Amino acid sequence: MEHSPDAELAPGALWSKIQQQTRHAQLSGALQPIDTRYEFLEQGGMRFLVRILANLARKEKADLAQQHQQRLGKPVNPFLPYDPDLFVANLSATHLCLLNKYNVVDHHILIVTRAFEDQDSWLTLADFEALAICMADIDGLAFYNGGRLAGASQRHKHLQLVPPPLCPDRGPLPLATVIADLALEANSSNPVVSPQLPFRHAIASLEAGTSPSGKTLLETYRTLMTHLGNDWGQAPQAFPYNLLITRDWMMAVARQQEHYQSIPVNSLGFAGSLLVKNLEQFDLLKTLGPMTVLQQVAVWGS
Repeated sequence: MEHSPDAELAPGALWSKIQQQTRHAQLSGALQPIDTRYEFLEQGGMRFLVRILANLARKEKADLAQQHQQRLGKPVNPFLPYDPDLFVANLSATHLCLLNKYNVVDHHILIVTRAFEDQDSWLTLADFEALAICMADIDGLAFYNGGRLAGASQRHKHLQLVPPPLCPDRGPLPLATVIADLALEANSSNPVVSPQLPFRHAIASLEAGTSPSGKTLLETYRTLMTHLGNDWGQAPQAFPYNLLITRDWMMAVARQQEHYQSIPVNSLGFAGSLLVKNLEQFDLLKTLGPMTVLQQVAVWGS
């Protein structure tokens, strides 16, 4: 079932639609949350949330089925067609909102292009305008995994947004405490770096006291990516990156590899939230140190 993009989403309606569709998707079995337990690890003055998967069988079975289809030469795209039981709302003529089928955090949503666009392509004004609609309703953490080496698991372009609290103990977002120490100048687009983060990154403040517009998000994104050394004339896949966005700030991180010693990292890792498959992987992470893992998968230097 394809939902018409014509009807506009009323301001303030998205959050209630997310809650309503979550209840429906739970009852239908379309939503399959991944159970975890969590621990905290500290390194480099940053407290990291580490989630340990309690049962990965369901997700692994789905991944194996997808890999089998790919080996048969059949393209696999969970967003075309999307599962109507996971559909939340039309955001624009180009984007729609879906629930994340295998969510770890409650009410985790995906901002998906209606027609196929590659996750390796640059983000556009249309992408950020769709995200801005969601951020106006949800004061959470948005993120984008720019390419496979940045942790993207699906090729179809999608941004993601998780509502607060990201930490189960309702504590602050770990990265937010690091950025707060920078005392960013409000509404300044000048990129800054944090001395606490030992990898190439750039941070900028957004419009103070309001939800950012799509235009502001696009301009800030391009400023940060240029600061990191991106050449806009090159192919996007030549520059894997992670992007993290709140109503107050945006951060971009340049990437060089998908994982370090079996520990995968996507954008949420740089927000201070890592996911491991089992206790053995957790012990490895504890030995290496979470900040060390981030440094290894990112491009070195600030």
